[in-house]
Amino acid sequence: MDDDNNFIRFDWAAKRMLRDKANFGVFEGLITVLLNEPVHIIEILESESNQIKGDSTYGCVVLMAINDRNDKIIVELQTIRELHYLWNLVTNGYKPFPEHISLGDKYDNVKKVYSISILYFDLGQGADYLYHGQTSLIGVHTKDKLKINSRDKGIITIKTPEEIFPEYFIIRVNEFNKVAKTPLEEWLDYLKSGHIKEDTKAPGLQEAREKLQYLKMSKAERKAYDRHIDNIMVQNDVLDTAKMEGREEEREEGRKEATRATAKNLKAMGLDAEIISKATGLSKEEIAEL
Repeated sequence: MDDDNNFIRFDWAAKRMLRDKANFGVFEGLITVLLNEPVHIIEILESESNQIKGDSTYGCVVLMAINDRNDKIIVELQTIRELHYLWNLVTNGYKPFPEHISLGDKYDNVKKVYSISILYFDLGQGADYLYHGQTSLIGVHTKDKLKINSRDKGIITIKTPEEIFPEYFIIRVNEFNKVAKTPLEEWLDYLKSGHIKEDTKAPGLQEAREKLQYLKMSKAERKAYDRHIDNIMVQNDVLDTAKMEGREEEREEGRKEATRATAKNLKAMGLDAEIISKATGLSKEEIAEL
């Protein structure tokens, strides 16, 4: 690859470079193609759960943004390689909202919370590389959908849980194997391979081409980035070695147990069985037995 087109991996950039306000356009582009509406980032919301961690396998950033309707939204964006990701999503997914409301905002000033997870590992079964889920609460006996009273600008309105509760986007990077034609596909191509078209029109990717070039990093930044890439290679080698040594069966059983525990928690949150099935690979019958 030409050095001028050697772009920094998104998982590294999200932890370091993209936290600079001057680079928010890259984040805005990814969020825009997922929500299918322009967004403008106001600030990064600093909190204990939003700090840079030394672990190179995980990165999380929580953003306050506004959409075209001038509604405030909170976006949690994670890049992760850990197998137990969904458990982390269930136990920590609601933290950004109360943490930052406590800083002084009223609940009705934030219209929506979105959780975007970019996964660099195989998660369950499913043919798609992008999954989107919302929480809905259905009557066990009546099968009707619960609606909730909500105060908006002093007026009581009726909303469904999916209008209020977080929405989840799960991007399965390893499952993307298409020729990038749409803005979303161009983003997946970058997330997976680091490739960005010279003539890209996808929101955020032209900014990425300009600001995330390897050669534009300082010597210290390049050294830290190279160490990050080495860590990833080591982790992949460890997994491969485990398979060769016959521990795959043990790992698989642990994976299934974690999947069942995750599905059970997603079910308790009120997510539809179909969404849980797509996210975990469990059948609806298996989910019903949890």
